[in-house]
Amino acid sequence: MTLFKQVTIIGFGLIGSSVARALRENGVCENIVACDASPDCLAKVEKLKLADKCVSDAAKAVNGSELVILATPVGTYGDIGKAIAASLEFGAIVTDVGSVKGCVLKALKAVLPEHVHLIPGHPVAGTEQSGPEAGFASLFAGRWAILTPPQDADPTAVEKLKRMWEAFGSKVEIMTPEHHDLVLAITSHIPHLIAYNIVGTAHDLEGVTDSEVIKFSAGGFRDFTRIAASDPTMWRDVFLNNKEAVLEMLGRFSEDLTALQRAIRWGDGDTLFDLFSHTRQVRKQIIEAGQDEEAPDFGRPHDSPSKN
Repeated sequence: MTLFKQVTIIGFGLIGSSVARALRENGVCENIVACDASPDCLAKVEKLKLADKCVSDAAKAVNGSELVILATPVGTYGDIGKAIAASLEFGAIVTDVGSVKGCVLKALKAVLPEHVHLIPGHPVAGTEQSGPEAGFASLFAGRWAILTPPQDADPTAVEKLKRMWEAFGSKVEIMTPEHHDLVLAITSHIPHLIAYNIVGTAHDLEGVTDSEVIKFSAGGFRDFTRIAASDPTMWRDVFLNNKEAVLEMLGRFSEDLTALQRAIRWGDGDTLFDLFSHTRQVRKQIIEAGQDEEAPDFGRPHDSPSKN
């Protein structure tokens, strides 16, 4: 199902390289142009044969492309938008893979020409790994891809981008940027913030050595460390660009944490049992929705599918 003659991907980390592999494996486009500011990264892309052409200059990289995908940290989008604006083809679709959407629409709408279709996007998929060698084509299979087109977006362009994600095996949801940022604040951003914080707390804990923290890591803490290993630049930009929603969810979380603290202090077992029973049901619903499997996690192999 060839949807595009040429696609330019700017940024070849985990997501960008996975998109390139998925484009190739599913026959979605004829040619892929890779763009990255790092010469070392482009050398890896060329070695892995992830693109038909590698270009370091973003303005040159978008020439002739019907689809341009930004896969760099969201804090870079404004500058990239300015750099490529004059070189974009008439009717080209510009999208992204960032975890925040309101700031993307604001930054790019201000600098991109009116003759292109801006349709921000977010594949809700990933691992803690990074770099072009970390990607794999099946990363998006069975996962959600969220599109947040502006109100005046061209329906044909939106449908074309939707078909691309469906070709990757994704389920597509369309929502407003504001709603996306609120939903992802609690389902993704706050869990990452908690993971970064609890691993930092364990590292700084007096009376417990680093070696003991590592040696006696049970499943819960081990999973926190996996999340906390995610790309620091990407997550720095996420929190700085979704601060309103994150702070709102942090307020709710702090209130609920205080209630738990009170229940533990006063020996309120009923409150604790009711909460734990409810959260167990949430976990069951996640499994039923196909977002995870029921197999015990401890010792479960986590190797990614073939990256070739």
